[in-house]
Amino acid sequence: MHVETAFVTLFSVATAVALVARWIKVPYTVALVVAGLVLGSAHAIEPPHLTKELLYALFLPGLLFEAAFHLDAQKFWQNKLAIHSLAVPGVAAAIGLTAVLLLPVANALHFVDGFELKHALVFSALIAATDPIAVVALFKSLGVPKRLAILVEGESLLNDGTAVVFFTLILGAVNEGSHSFSVGTAMLDFVRVVGLGTLVGVTIGYLASKLTQRVDDPMIEITLTTIAAYGSFLFAEHFHLSGVIATVSAGMLCGNYGARTGMSPSTRIAVESFWEYVAFALNSIVFLLIGFEVHLDALSRSWKAILVAYLAVTVGRAALLYVVTFFLRRTKETLPWSWSAVMTWGGLRGGLSMVLVLALPQNFPHRELLVTMTFGVVILSILFQGLSMAPLLRWLGLTGVSLDRIDYERERGILRAKSAALAALQRMQNEGAVHSAAAEQFRAEYAGAMADAEQRLKDLHLQAEDLRQEEELATRRQLLLCEKDALRDALRNGYLSQEICDELLEDVDARLMHIESAS
Repeated sequence: MHVETAFVTLFSVATAVALVARWIKVPYTVALVVAGLVLGSAHAIEPPHLTKELLYALFLPGLLFEAAFHLDAQKFWQNKLAIHSLAVPGVAAAIGLTAVLLLPVANALHFVDGFELKHALVFSALIAATDPIAVVALFKSLGVPKRLAILVEGESLLNDGTAVVFFTLILGAVNEGSHSFSVGTAMLDFVRVVGLGTLVGVTIGYLASKLTQRVDDPMIEITLTTIAAYGSFLFAEHFHLSGVIATVSAGMLCGNYGARTGMSPSTRIAVESFWEYVAFALNSIVFLLIGFEVHLDALSRSWKAILVAYLAVTVGRAALLYVVTFFLRRTKETLPWSWSAVMTWGGLRGGLSMVLVLALPQNFPHRELLVTMTFGVVILSILFQGLSMAPLLRWLGLTGVSLDRIDYERERGILRAKSAALAALQRMQNEGAVHSAAAEQFRAEYAGAMADAEQRLKDLHLQAEDLRQEEELATRRQLLLCEKDALRDALRNGYLSQEICDELLEDVDARLMHIESAS
């Protein structure tokens, strides 16, 4: 299959999956992986393989930049101790603990002969990066506390970079032999790779932000952010630094400094819309490719090894999170114990782990076992944890869906349905399809039901301030979008000049941005 045909087919499948996932109310990324598994098993499509080159050249920079661009730096900084504790020393501790838990069980069950600590460490390092895309999307839909979402997303952005660096250092030490390995040298290499990667990202992000201050053209400014995203990654990787950390740094600087100081409201909306689409498109393809890469027959033959690896990874992450939570209780960044459970369960693994294990040299000892365990852990975490996250959040009482909100949605649904029926009745009467006397009877019946629903909504509004504010913001946003449509129609029909239309659109966009920040 040609590359062009493959990607068009993948986007078509992703669109269909998105519609089905919304209908059956499951996380979109979970549904994509399932679709990939089914289509891959049936050999219905021959997509491109998820290689390290493809992930690094196309997927990873775009996904990391989008997440960092939309991350609030102020809220990130307010939780800096928790995020950095989890993403740097926490990742190192989790790698060591996972290896220690995995090694004796692997040898006791005789997965392979000669499975040593160094092989367990390589696996633990490549599986350490978390990919909570499905979880963060679920958080937004269920009204989970925003600080918890910041912690999960912020930790993931950083631990992607630190996990890759640790994996590279451990793999290098294993290949060179223990006689040439030095803890001090490894620590210095880590500081160099992460520190200089951050410097590269900050420099490129700052230059892109300064350039956006000198122009006011959405297309140019979108291009500048694209250069910052992919340029920072490629530049850092070229000099053997952390491309992940560089892109995250550039994204946070462009989103929190460049967007706020150098972009007009209209441009900022255009840039944010562009990157939201890029994230949707890249996530759609990468999660489908994850499903395609997995061979179910190979997983079924090694189910014991996969289960042991999955338990070791999960227990290692749980121990890390509860230890960090314990120490944070003495600081201003204290975390509820229930959040530790959510962050443990939200530590899904994704495409980065699969690519790292596929990048192992062909002659690396026990490579086939490591590939199988990695694929199995990724699939288990996405399917099992991804599907059970919503019930866990509800059980822990961390969802923001109150009884008032449920009643509110019910009454709004009744009101919309009755209103649509009344409109249909009027059309039928106008067409002579119903007698006027019968129409009046139905109209009175529906009008009474609408009056009851409106009264119940009024009572709910009096009881719940948040519902009232939310409806006001939603209504105001819809009205502003109508204003934008009217202005564009006026421009197309020649009633407004381009200059006046742009001026009026910018005013509307400024009010839209104010609504988005308020919500």
